[in-house]
Amino acid sequence: MIAIVDYGMGNLRSVANAIKKLDGDFVITKKKDVIKDSTAVVLPGVGAFGKCIENLKKLELFDMLKDLILNDKRYLGICLGMQVLFDASEEAPGISGMGIIKGNVAKFKGDVKVPHMGWNSIEVQKDNPIFNGIKSGEHFYFVHSYHVAPEDESCAAGRCSYGYEFVCAVEKENIMGTQFHPEKSSKRGLQILKNFGEMVNC
Repeated sequence: MIAIVDYGMGNLRSVANAIKKLDGDFVITKKKDVIKDSTAVVLPGVGAFGKCIENLKKLELFDMLKDLILNDKRYLGICLGMQVLFDASEEAPGISGMGIIKGNVAKFKGDVKVPHMGWNSIEVQKDNPIFNGIKSGEHFYFVHSYHVAPEDESCAAGRCSYGYEFVCAVEKENIMGTQFHPEKSSKRGLQILKNFGEMVNC
């Protein structure tokens, strides 16, 4: 069973509905024992980095999730759910992320409209099961003002251009993260979630 973590932020119902379309086995929960017993974790996110960390800690989920991820629990972070894997964010100075992927989360710079909102194409960077059936140049839905900047770019699974090129998907062992929202990205987004489900069940 996939645990979709309910920490008071994120498109929980949208993600659940997308997985339901694929006949996936899931539960929306904030219960620690249910999350621990799950085969995989999905952390959706919409909102502010600092508030996300605050809510996870208030529910005593922050350290537990970090420990599960470091002990090979399959994990998919969506938007903010990917950003919290990093050390810190310019959005919330002084607040630490999980630090599982080294690097920071930076605000878009230059002459671009913020937030980056709408459909944009991605370039697949590495052969990974999460992108089975997905080709470079296909479009996904984005809503964000900040993007990840990993120190080791070997974890970059996808890139996107908005004023300049940025990492829009990461992959590291049991971890997958997307800056775009697969649950809002029509057929191609469902393919991403389907692929994740197949990775979980393999």
